[in-house]
Amino acid sequence: MIRGVHTMFYSSQADALRAFLRDKLGFHATDVGDGWLIFDLPEADMGCHPADTPDSAPSGTHNISFYCDDIQKTVAELKSRGVEFTAEIADHGYGFVTFFKVPGNFEVQLYQPKYEKKPSK
Repeated sequence: MIRGVHTMFYSSQADALRAFLRDKLGFHATDVGDGWLIFDLPEADMGCHPADTPDSAPSGTHNISFYCDDIQKTVAELKSRGVEFTAEIADHGYGFVTFFKVPGNFEVQLYQPKYEKKPSK
């Protein structure tokens, strides 16, 4: 049975992004050879969004974001580690959202959900 989700970022600065995830975000990793790190993540959830509205992404698009319990505290902690945020925290309906830069010249979403997660079985 499926027991998890494997996510992947493609980056023009893969080594720097691996170091960022390890050193700035604090994720533990296993080196599977030649510095290729597979990160252990605490938990995951997944949404399925429609692709047939004018403001939606095209079908087949996927996205990775991080979530936390206290966005103000998490943003302050990440800023103290040198993480650069590109947007103020804003209410997006499903949660409080901001974005930060990662190596490879792209942004990742961080949010505090307004919905409650059910306990894992």
